[in-house]
Amino acid sequence: MKLGRVKKVQLSESANGIKSPTRPPKQSNNSNVESAMLAVNHSDELESHCPPAPVINSSGNSENWMVLSVAGETPVPRFNHAATVVGNKMIVVGGESANGLLDDVQVLNFDTFSWTMASSKLYLSPSNLPLKIPSCKGHSLVSWGKKALLVGGRTDPANDKVSVWSFDTETECWSVMEAKGEIPVARSGHTVVRASSVLILFGGEDAKKKKLNDLHMFDLKSLTWLTLQCTGTRPSPRSNHIATLYDDKTLFVFGGASKSRTLNDLYSLDFETMVWSRIKIRGFHPSPRAGCCGILCGTKWYIAGGGSRKKRHAETFIYDILKSEWSVAITPLPSSITTNKGFSLVLVQHKDKDFLVAFGGCKKEPSNQVEVLIIEKNESSMGRRSTLSKSVGQMQFAKRSSSAGPASQMINGSSQSSVASAAKQNLASVIEHGSDDRSGALSAPTSIYQFYDTRMASLSRKNGILEVQLATALASRDTAERTLAAALKSKEEMEKKFADAMKEMELLKEKLTGIELAHEEANNLSNIVHSDNVRLEHDVAFLKAVLDDTQKELHSTRGVLAGERARAFQLQVEVFHLKQRLQSMENRAPTPRKPFNV
Repeated sequence: MKLGRVKKVQLSESANGIKSPTRPPKQSNNSNVESAMLAVNHSDELESHCPPAPVINSSGNSENWMVLSVAGETPVPRFNHAATVVGNKMIVVGGESANGLLDDVQVLNFDTFSWTMASSKLYLSPSNLPLKIPSCKGHSLVSWGKKALLVGGRTDPANDKVSVWSFDTETECWSVMEAKGEIPVARSGHTVVRASSVLILFGGEDAKKKKLNDLHMFDLKSLTWLTLQCTGTRPSPRSNHIATLYDDKTLFVFGGASKSRTLNDLYSLDFETMVWSRIKIRGFHPSPRAGCCGILCGTKWYIAGGGSRKKRHAETFIYDILKSEWSVAITPLPSSITTNKGFSLVLVQHKDKDFLVAFGGCKKEPSNQVEVLIIEKNESSMGRRSTLSKSVGQMQFAKRSSSAGPASQMINGSSQSSVASAAKQNLASVIEHGSDDRSGALSAPTSIYQFYDTRMASLSRKNGILEVQLATALASRDTAERTLAAALKSKEEMEKKFADAMKEMELLKEKLTGIELAHEEANNLSNIVHSDNVRLEHDVAFLKAVLDDTQKELHSTRGVLAGERARAFQLQVEVFHLKQRLQSMENRAPTPRKPFNV
């Protein structure tokens, strides 16, 4: 298959004789494909009754994204849903379709490669009311044993706090986890990762579209939420980012959308020191993107899709955690669903192979297509998978490879050394018979010798890898135990701090009560002073009116007095004139009277 071509294929067939979903690729000039096909054809000659595994490019590069052919009732096309893997099934919950939000549960079985819709039976709540998950989008889905946990999301009807629902894949029943503690505010576009029996939630967007960068822990055993306090350079508030947990002790956060721009920064949080740090750019750094999907496979973090409001990105990147370096793994065609908005991505380990499975999304219309990307074995062999399950897988593969010859009777041990010794004895018998009868069916011992030699070398390498993985698993378990002890100690310290905080809160409440009483007394005094001021203002206004009347009367009295004074002065002047006239009359000589004649 040429790079960039999207083919419609199926992964593998079951041991019950189901038709192989993997279609053999056409002949091409690509030597890698030819060598891969020769390897598959050679193994098919020796194990005709066993199902062929998916073709892996022998050059060291993974195949491109390929459309997976599945049967069953196809789910409703959707985007902004969530998916996770429980056992050999991919669980898809909710999302958004062309007709609105969804609340269904779709199951893709990787044994039969067929879709089924879960019945989603309902438990009864303590109030005897049936429980049903709300329609949701932008939520997170993580696996825990045989259960799928739905955390947060934008729901209809809406919630004030983050809710946690549990879906049992065996009984197909939903139940709500009655959480306690410091329950985070409801949000969507957040990330949730699981470490043992603890969920780690980071960031997202609340109902008012405010970006968040808070960190919370949910203990699945005690059903208690706890807000984690960290130091260092923490990521800025964001949503629609991706996060992963490496070795149960380091959290990585990449990209997302802030309030005003799209991000492509990378941060890590060390849970042993609880310190955030920003990782410097090395290699081919991805462009800013939000809404991408990320899957950790071993020490490599696969990141697909994403984009900004103006452009979607098609590349599939790999971030090597040990090397702290970016690289481009795949550049699919624009028709791939990894260029869609709101698709989901999960890691599937099927028949000793690792696959990335992408589902859904929306470009112009919602999609229900499934695509897979085959990951080369040595890229994921350093992952933290169960050593026991891998050993069993290697044993079964060795049995299938040797079932065509008499060595199948000798492969009954429980270790790779028994397989190697059986192969050596088989090889000796083949060479001996070949030297006796070169014209028989085993007349070509050289090619068979080469095949068994190659098989023995491969088994030896796998045995070495298993030993390394066992040592790594033991070291990881010790680290996990230390981390758990540190977490328990941190929990005790946080509980003590919480008790101290409660005491301080009680003291503050008492102080607040005293302040409220003092404030009430001050209000009463203020009311009294206000009433006195109003009364004084009335009295002053009345006195001003009386003063104005008095001034008017005084002014009129002054006018009357001025008139009386003027009259008195005039009388004085008249008296003076009368006095002068009287004096002049007294000073005048008397005139003799004439006799009166009768």
